[in-house]
Amino acid sequence: MEPQRSHARQMLGSLLVAAAIVVIAIAVVTAKFGATSVAEQEAREERQDQRLDFLEERREESQERREDARGG
Repeated sequence: MEPQRSHARQMLGSLLVAAAIVVIAIAVVTAKFGATSVAEQEAREERQDQRLDFLEERREESQERREDARGG
C-alpha cells in the first residue's frame, strides 16, 4: 500500500510543479507583451501628437499668408 501512496504524492508534486511553471511562464510572457503594447501605444500617441502639431503649424502659416495677402 505504501508504494501507491508514494507514487500518488510524487505525481501530485509533479503536477503542482508543472502548474507553477505554467503560471510563471504565462506571467513572464504577459508582462513582456504588456510592456511592448504600452510602448507601442505611447509611440503611436507621440506620432499622432507630432502630426497634429505639424498640421496646426501649417494652418497657422496659411492663415498668416492670407492675412499678409489681404494687408499687402
